[in-house]
Amino acid sequence: MAKALHSMIRVLEEERSVEFYEQAFGLKVAQRFDFDGFTLVYLSNDEAAYELELTINKDRTEPYDLGDGYGHMAFAVDDVDAEHARFEKAGWSPRKLVDFKRDGTLLARFFFVTDPDGYEIEVMQKHGRYQ
Repeated sequence: MAKALHSMIRVLEEERSVEFYEQAFGLKVAQRFDFDGFTLVYLSNDEAAYELELTINKDRTEPYDLGDGYGHMAFAVDDVDAEHARFEKAGWSPRKLVDFKRDGTLLARFFFVTDPDGYEIEVMQKHGRYQ
């Protein structure tokens, strides 16, 4: 069997991204590796062993073009309504809350927010398969 370990995204400003993910999702720096041309920062919390890897290329000055292939990452929360209000108060401009249903049955309740580098993040109510 394979075990999922992390997802990697390229970010322009380390401090800005670390601060966003810590304040938004409680992710803390688990480990940081500094190399000549780049830095790797691994973020995690006590909710899961899965990590987010931030790659900061030191010679990069322009935002990354995310292209049309990137989808999104998702986080499950205990109270999506409270998180939506908290994100609004923090000035992160979350999109509207969505009740996603199939045949009248709620599959998911969520909203999306964009991180400082333009990555889409789905914030979901813990429910059903999304625990």
